[in-house]
Amino acid sequence: MARLFSLVIAACLLLGLALPAMASGWAGLFDVKSRANALQTDAYRDIRALCLAIAIDPAWETLKPIRRLATTEGYGSDTSAEDFSWAVMVLSGRALAGDAGARSRLSDLLDRWAAAAAFTETEEINDAYYALKRQLLPLSVAYAILEPGMEAEREGRLRAWIDGLVRKIDHTFDGDVDHNNHRVLADSVLAVWGAQTGNKAMMEKGLARYETVLDDVRPDGTLALEARRGARALWYQRQTLSSLTVMAETARGQGFDLYGRTSPEGRSYATLLGALLNGIASPILVAVYSAENHIPGPEKDFHQLELGFLETRGHGRHYMGWAEAAILSGHGLAFDRLKDLFSRQIVARRPLIDEFIGGNSTCFWGQP
Repeated sequence: MARLFSLVIAACLLLGLALPAMASGWAGLFDVKSRANALQTDAYRDIRALCLAIAIDPAWETLKPIRRLATTEGYGSDTSAEDFSWAVMVLSGRALAGDAGARSRLSDLLDRWAAAAAFTETEEINDAYYALKRQLLPLSVAYAILEPGMEAEREGRLRAWIDGLVRKIDHTFDGDVDHNNHRVLADSVLAVWGAQTGNKAMMEKGLARYETVLDDVRPDGTLALEARRGARALWYQRQTLSSLTVMAETARGQGFDLYGRTSPEGRSYATLLGALLNGIASPILVAVYSAENHIPGPEKDFHQLELGFLETRGHGRHYMGWAEAAILSGHGLAFDRLKDLFSRQIVARRPLIDEFIGGNSTCFWGQP
C-alpha cells in the first residue's frame, strides 16, 4: 500500500493533478515567504510578538558543536544537543518575523556546526539516531528560512551537511523502531527535506509512511505499537499525530489533502485524533490497552497517564505544537474537539515550540 501511495503521488505530480480546494505552491513544511509577509501586517501583530517572545541568549554564540550523539542508560535519549535545538528554534521564529539580528546569529550558528561536521559521528544505534532525528526538522525549517538571499558558499555547506544527516537517519534497525513513532518521525523528516530540496523520491518515500500508518490504525483509533506503552500510551499517540501533521502540511504544499485521506478500512487522521482526545477525556478507556506496560517510561503505573504534553515542558517545549496547523486544515467532529481543547488548555501557553513540528509552530501557523 505504501508503494502504491508513492506511485500515486508521483503520477499526480507528473500530471499536475491537485485538489483545487487545497493551498499549494511551496516547498518544505510551510510557505516561508507568504508567512513572513503576513507577520509584518497589523492583523498578525500579536502573532509576530509571539515569534519574538523568547529572548536571544548570548551563550548560544559559544555553543560547541557536537560530533557524536550516543546511546544512554535506561529510558530516554541523548539530550546533549538540547540547547542547540532550542537556539535554532527560537532564532528561526525570530528570523521569520523579520529580526535581522536573529537571522544573522542563526546563519552563523548553523555554519559553525556545519563546518565542524556536527552529528556526523552519531552512534549507529536507535536511541542515538532518535536524538539525531529530533534535530532535523528544526534544521530543515531553519534552512528554509535562511535560504533566500544566503551567500552561495554558505548555503551549499549547510545544504550538504543537513542532507547528509537526513540520509543517515533513513536507516533500518530490524525492530519495532522501524515501524513505530521513531520511523514515522524519520519519514516526516524525509518528506520535509525532500520537498524543500526538490528531491521528489525522498519526499515520496517520506509521505508514503502516512499510508502505512493509516493501514496500521485499529478500529478504536489506536496504534498497537504505541497503545501498549503504559502511562505513555497517549504520549506516543500524540507524537505520531505530530509527525503525521508534518507530512500532511508538506503534502499540502504539493497540493494534496492528507488530512482527509481515508484507508480502505475507513481509518484517517481524524480516527487517530479522536482516539487521543477520547483518552484525554476518559482515561479509563486507555487502561484497556496500556496495561501491557511495554517500556512505559518514568511512570510504571499504567493507570497514571502521562498528560504532560498538555503543559509547557521544563525545557521550554510544548508537545502540542502540531495543533496550530491541524486546527486550520481538518474538518469534522475530531477537529472541532481539538479546537475546543486548544482554546481551553493550550492557546494560553503560546508560543508553542517543539522540535517534532520544526520549531515555533505559533509563528508558522498561529492565527490572531
